Amino acid sequence: MSKEVIFTDKAPKPIGPYSQAVKAGGFIFVAGQIPIDPKTGELVTGGIREQTKRVFENIKAILEAVGASLEDVVYVTVYLKDLGMFKEFNEVYSYYFQKDPPSRVTVQVADLPRGALIEVSVIAASRR
Repeated sequence: MSKEVIFTDKAPKPIGPYSQAVKAGGFIFVAGQIPIDPKTGELVTGGIREQTKRVFENIKAILEAVGASLEDVVYVTVYLKDLGMFKEFNEVYSYYFQKDPPSRVTVQVADLPRGALIEVSVIAASRR
């Protein structure tokens, strides 16, 4: 089985020793994304709604770099700093997955890199 490392400048550069995504075995494994604006390299301002939107725009850009889309996502892992934000998060999340949403797990964590409120990783089926 071969693996292909995915990188796009339309998503934030990794802040550690990892790839934005790796394509292997018919799947695309997208690393955890926090709400960093790829143009500035800074965390976006605002609350959970703004941060959730930025995270999914970053994931969308990574998937598009390998010819996939959010429609190809089969599994999502969500890390929230506070499950009290779950309802607002879901409102934004449902915009990105309007039809046949992927399976998902959501957990509350003590802290996230750069003080982010959210981090999300996904697994998508590869089209090619």
